[in-house]
Order: sequence, then C-alpha cells, then structure tokens
Amino acid sequence: IDEEIEPDFLVSGTLRILEKVTIVVEYRPLEDGVDPSNMLCAGKDSSSVVEWAQCPGDRPQSQQLLEAQLSYETEWDMVNAVSFRKRRSSNMEGDRLAFAFSVSDLRSVTVREEGWTFIILQLKDSSTPLPHLHFHQGGSRAFLDSLRRFALLTDTPNKALSQSFENLLDDNNFGLVHKFKRDPYVTTLGGFSKVTNYLFDALRGMEEQQQRPPEEVADLLGEVIPGLEINQQEEPGFEVITRIDLGTRPEVSRKSPLTADDWARHQDADGRMKDVPDLKHAVFKGGLCHALRKEAWKFLLGYYPWESTHEERKTLQREKTDEYFRMKLQWKSVSEEQERRNSRLRDYRSLIEKDVNRTDRTNRFYEGIDNPGLVLLHDILMTYCMYDFDLGYVQGMSDLLSPILYVMENEVEAFWCFVAFMDQMHENFEEQMQGMKTQLIQLSSLLRLLDLAFWNYLESQDSGYLYFCFRWLLIRFKRELSFVDVLRLWEVMWTGLPCENFHLLVCCAILDSEKQKIMEENYGFNEILKHINELSMKLDIEEILQKAEGICLQIRSCKVSAGSVFSARREVGVSNGHSRESSCEQSGRGAFVS
Repeated sequence: IDEEIEPDFLVSGTLRILEKVTIVVEYRPLEDGVDPSNMLCAGKDSSSVVEWAQCPGDRPQSQQLLEAQLSYETEWDMVNAVSFRKRRSSNMEGDRLAFAFSVSDLRSVTVREEGWTFIILQLKDSSTPLPHLHFHQGGSRAFLDSLRRFALLTDTPNKALSQSFENLLDDNNFGLVHKFKRDPYVTTLGGFSKVTNYLFDALRGMEEQQQRPPEEVADLLGEVIPGLEINQQEEPGFEVITRIDLGTRPEVSRKSPLTADDWARHQDADGRMKDVPDLKHAVFKGGLCHALRKEAWKFLLGYYPWESTHEERKTLQREKTDEYFRMKLQWKSVSEEQERRNSRLRDYRSLIEKDVNRTDRTNRFYEGIDNPGLVLLHDILMTYCMYDFDLGYVQGMSDLLSPILYVMENEVEAFWCFVAFMDQMHENFEEQMQGMKTQLIQLSSLLRLLDLAFWNYLESQDSGYLYFCFRWLLIRFKRELSFVDVLRLWEVMWTGLPCENFHLLVCCAILDSEKQKIMEENYGFNEILKHINELSMKLDIEEILQKAEGICLQIRSCKVSAGSVFSARREVGVSNGHSRESSCEQSGRGAFVS
C-alpha cells in the first residue's frame, strides 16, 4: 500500500472483505495482525514441533541444528498449544493508513500493471481518496474474484460500479448456473450462497412471473443434490393425516453454562466421570463455559471414554499421538516425484490449501499472514486424507475442523476429535450425498407433521423439499451462526439429547420463527431463498435451542387422531417422541428418530 506510489513508502498489511451489516472492504497494516513469533506448532517441512519464525535467520543456529538432527519420533510429545500475542504498532503511520468502507460506497476499481499489479479504489465520495494497493506477491486476481461476488465489475475503467445484485447475474447466467450444477459444494459454501435467490431468478427468467413448472424444479434439485429423486405426485402408498393433535408447545427454559466446579463434582478420584446422563443433561440445558470445553469436548465426541481414568487417558493420548504422526509422516515424506504420479493426493492438497486460506480468517486464531493456526488446519486435514483416503477431503470439512482446533489448541487432540465428528458427518460428504438426501427428506416430512399449513405453503412455492436448508445440514449451521454460537450449538448437539436428530428440530425451530413473515409477505420461490440466506449471523442460538427443545417435547406428547402415515415401503407413526418403523425394505427410515 502507498499514497504516492513511491517504493520507499510501502506498508505491508491485510486486505479483507467482511460480511457485517453490509459488505465491507477493510485494510489493516501488518502491525495490527497476529504476531506469529510467539506460537508453537508443527514445522512446515518436518513433523517436528518448532518455534515459528518469519524467516530461518530469526532462529538461533543451535535451534536450527537441533531441528534438523532430531527425528520425528523424539518430538511427537512436544505438540503444544498455539498461543497469540498482539504485536504493538511500531509507529502511528500504520494506524493512519488503515481504512474500511462499504462496497455500496465504491465507485470504481482500476487495475494497473507496472511491474507489480496495483489496484486503485475510488469511492463515490471523492473527497476521501484511498491509498493504492500493491500486490507485489500476487493476490490481486483473488481479491477481484471475491469482490465480484458482491458487485458487478465492468471492463470499462470509467464506468460506475453497479451495486445491483440482479445485474450480477445478467451477463453471466450460463457460467454461474453451469458452475452451480457442476459443483454444488463450492457454490453452496462459497460466495454464491449469498446470491442464491438471484440465481433462481436467472433460471426462471427475469421477466417470467408465473411459477416454475414442477418438473423443472425437480430437474434443478436433482442436479444440485445428485441422486435426489423427486416424485411430483404424492408419494405412492401414503395416506394423508387429516387430524393431528400436537397440543400446546411446552414452555422451556435454558440454564447457565456448566462450570469447572460442576464438572469436577462429576469426577471420581481416579478421573472417571460419574452420573454421565445427568452431566449430559446439564450440558444440553446450558452448554459449557469456554475454559471447560477443551476437556469436555473430548468426552462428548468420544475421544475419551466416559469411564476412563486419568492414567488410561494418558496412555490413550500417547498411543493416539504416535498413530497421528505416523499418518502425518506418510504425506510429509511424499516426494515431488511421487506426488506427480498421485493425482488424488495432488487434488486433495490443492483443495485443502485453497479452503484453509479462506476459513474463518476474521477470527483472531486464524487471521494474519502465515498464521500457525492455518498451518495446523492444513496439516490436520492432510493427515485426515491418510486416515480416510477413500473420502479424502471435500469442501466444507475445514468448517467442521476450525472450531475444534480453536478449542483444542493442540494438533493431535484436534485431529482425533475431528475424526469423531466426521464419523457422525461422513455421509454428508460422500459422493452420492446419501446423508444429505435422507436428511432433507426427513426434514420435509417432519415439518409436514409439525405445521402442515406452512409446509403446504412452501410446497405451493416449489420449496417443499427445503433445499434452502442444504448448507444448514451440510456443515451443521457453521455459516449461519457466529463463531461463539457455533461452539454452543455443537456441544449441545453432541450430548445426543433429547433425540438423535436434534439438528432437524433446530431447522424446524428456525423455520417456525420465520414462517409468519414468509407467509404474511407472500414470499415466492426467490424471496424465500433470499430471506433464508439473509438469516446468516442474525440468529439467536439460545432462543433457537429453547424452541427446538419445546418442539421435541410437543412431538412426544402429540396424538395422531386419524391414524398413522402408511407407505407401501414403510410405516411411520409417532408415539412418545419415537419413530416406529416396520418395512418390507430394511432401508426405509423414519422422518424423526429419537
């Protein structure tokens, strides 16, 4: 960055596009970033754990020699927590150069190539000129690609930048639609998700006002969610329930987070956890204080058995550390020549590197240049590819790992907790997306049971299959809630209470809160998608959990007055919160399983 394009006046910094109340472009000098010199993590080129420095010359020669000589076996136990220290600004110049502005205030973007690529941003208010941004290490194209998600960048330098989301797709409908169909993970998780509603505008035709034909919607969803077969008729063999007495939804209250003293009272002298059902119930009702998460999550995810002692856990940790680094060494020791002949490993590595560089970069744990948190994120995901090479890496998995690593602050423990979480989420990321298919069908059936009028309204707007909940289910609301709220929601769900598919009730709770606005405003296909997308970062987690629990209790006490729902393939009835299933095909599943 500079003001007068003088090489001697360059200030390194971080340029980010943030989603706050509006879309904001922010520049902060490097002095405001995380200081990586105070962190311990796995070395870039070995399995050893070394003190991170910005360049090799920053480390004493003796330390470099020690790092080179010691084998990875002797250093496996040296995995330490990643800590952070904010670097003090060396002068006031950096503070003066920091700036931020809303994308809606941007008038034009000029790109020039003069040795280095530099970008000139001009605001509508010409009285506030911005410094020129020099990309002497590359990255200008990535920045512009990110900016294109929120505004139309024209090829004419003097043409004003359009802020119309409708125009965003006018000239590029085919390309974006093709990308969406070809790679639903990228388009669902990436910037496209912010303009999903306008994609469907483009598919529908900007001037077409009537509803899309059902067969076209079915074709589209079949491409977005491979293998999802949608029957436009009523599912064969089903009888419609005409009268369901759900009763009054019970009032539910939440409690304070579990404290370290509360946790200690559930532990005997040898470290075994006692009264586990009571402990899980306390976590479900209030979550955990943050200081307790590092230990408690290992139990909730199954890394530590509840009945294990202190000594047994120490033994387990040594064994798991050894196992982890043996797997890590497998990809660390692959030569360039070997990798050139292993296309799958190359593809995994390439996708991981791209995703890691854009995962939670606004979080202090992951922000800044060459951040050790990102190194650990990368290494754990690469090692998971060795652990489950058939699945490897699929976009979205970095979202599931990021909060776990943030809490554990430890490479090995984060890996095994991530493995346990992936055991639950595995089907979501398999090529046929069977898990996503099943959950969307279950969620649709559940909503129809809970609120037939609302479900009928969504169905009339081509939205009865709730495909707008795809991202919610895929990565467990990771992109919908604030980072802190994600921690709370996940630990509550990991208790397994009050039912196995509690995350479906969380979906229903959110939809229940929004149904009045959707129906009163007579939202159509596009408006529903737009409204759901705009809920991101605006949800109250405690209110959602309270309502979801109330829905569960309501289902447990509901009475089906006109019989059960019958199918030629399965029979599902609701009694005391359980799904009863008898089937001539063993693959049949209930919509709600407690």
